[in-house]
Amino acid sequence: MHSFPGKLLKPVLTILLTVFLSNLLLAQDNYEIQVYGAPTQEKGTTMFELHSNFTLKGSTETINGVYPTNHVFHETLEITHGFTKNFEIGFYFFNAIGDNGRTGYVGSHIRPRISAPEEWKLPVGLSLSVEIGYQKPQYCEDDWTLEIRPIIDKTIGKWYLCFNPVFDQSLHGYNKDVGFIFSPNIKASYNITKEVAAGLEYYGSFGPLNHFLPSNQQDHQLFAVIDLDLDPKWEFNLGYGMGFNQLSDRSIIKMILGRRADWHKAHSNKMLPGHM
Repeated sequence: MHSFPGKLLKPVLTILLTVFLSNLLLAQDNYEIQVYGAPTQEKGTTMFELHSNFTLKGSTETINGVYPTNHVFHETLEITHGFTKNFEIGFYFFNAIGDNGRTGYVGSHIRPRISAPEEWKLPVGLSLSVEIGYQKPQYCEDDWTLEIRPIIDKTIGKWYLCFNPVFDQSLHGYNKDVGFIFSPNIKASYNITKEVAAGLEYYGSFGPLNHFLPSNQQDHQLFAVIDLDLDPKWEFNLGYGMGFNQLSDRSIIKMILGRRADWHKAHSNKMLPGHM
């Protein structure tokens, strides 16, 4: 296997250490905590994912009409179907479980995504997703939101690097006049074995593109994660994350469990002798 190039190691470590040591933050939406890879679902396949997380230490007061997050489970069902070789659509169903009336259906999003064809022979994986949807105002300051997410990733030997420079826009709600907010996500992981990878995931929010917020109002979270690749049909991600100021959820456990269904293969098996 190829070793990780020294030229890339230094800037990656610098970014991660800077994020980890910074005393910054705001609040991260905790319904789908994931850095997205560039590949789209194969044509005719559907991925069913359950995003589960629990806020061990979060907000304890209602702010701008939004429920506190302390000791709340977030459960999100994501269903993504591949319609062509390079195009998929994902659907999200957000839910919260907590005391004092915080249990309920939160909202839904839809996310089309297109990836660069392999025929382009790009040096990196590349795709673009656009996510739009509604959340109830008691769970989010902005009930209608838009997210534009370019996705760039690269595998180098046993290392995997991924960058999502996300741009968030409130369409209606508390931040509707703020404009696009820059919310980058970064992942770096290392394959310990063929089945197990360990790494770090960073989630941030710097504020509006035309005027970043002061450092003490920005949002930065860092997760230590484990990814398991035991079967092509399944995916598993487990992580523990920390935020770095009093405005952020300070301690979170997250898990993603996914199961892929190949409808073309299932249909072919039914057509074979002995399959009813």
